[in-house]
Amino acid sequence: MLEHIFGSKTRLKLLKIFFRKQDTLFYVRELTRLLDVQINAVRRELDLLLKSTLIKEIKNVSGDGKSGEKLRKYYTLNKESILYSEMHALLIKEHALGEVQFTSELVEKVGDVKLLILSGQFTGAKSVPADMLIAGDIKEKTIARMIDKYEKEFGFEIRYTIFTEKEFVDRRHVMDKFLFSIFEAPHVKVINKLGV
Repeated sequence: MLEHIFGSKTRLKLLKIFFRKQDTLFYVRELTRLLDVQINAVRRELDLLLKSTLIKEIKNVSGDGKSGEKLRKYYTLNKESILYSEMHALLIKEHALGEVQFTSELVEKVGDVKLLILSGQFTGAKSVPADMLIAGDIKEKTIARMIDKYEKEFGFEIRYTIFTEKEFVDRRHVMDKFLFSIFEAPHVKVINKLGV
């Protein structure tokens, strides 16, 4: 959605990386690898973001000089930019809309979903062993393709676990440690036909 406003998917991807890892220094080739985009496209978008003041350039970061490390230009988010707070709010809203689209597409295409819980990366609970738990009659290959697609969009690996309805009920009955950790952490029940 936001790529239409910005006019560039590469610029939007760059902004997502910078806002996701706000205190990290990136160099051009690193960003090129992360985005899987040509280096000239990354340079062009970095120039535009520098002019907008959303990112800043840092030269000669301390290093031992190996592989031209002292010659590199690094880029990082400029939290002092007048646009910072508005852009941050906009990217959070866009991420939430992406999650809504992801879950609705998931429900339509992967089978008979009885339970869908989002946790981990989706709720900020980093110590949880899974970001998504799904129970029901699930098409595993379909969900694997969907998750691969959305991992690229969200910018992080989605750790997911699939149970049949019976497996979930059995594990819940014996107070499975894995399930307990998910239910104890911040989570969102997107679908709950099992009444848990």
